[in-house]
Amino acid sequence: MPHHKSCKKRMKTSARQRLVNRQNRSEMRTELKNFRAAAPVAEKTPEALSAIYSMLDVQARKGVIPKQRASRLKARMAALYAK
Repeated sequence: MPHHKSCKKRMKTSARQRLVNRQNRSEMRTELKNFRAAAPVAEKTPEALSAIYSMLDVQARKGVIPKQRASRLKARMAALYAK
């Protein structure tokens, strides 16, 4: 348990941010799963691919996922879209 006031405050903000990051990561994974599941059934629209790109860029910018992971996922979604 922290003894300094600033450390106690930091624990609170870290806990809040951890929850936000978990929610963002969960939402991202769900959208990716839905995009992959729609692959064989229906045509994927360019708007859906654009939305995935945007979402991944935002998550990388916020630091939820590394930039390289976002890049790799975008490449994989583009390949899936092209199939």
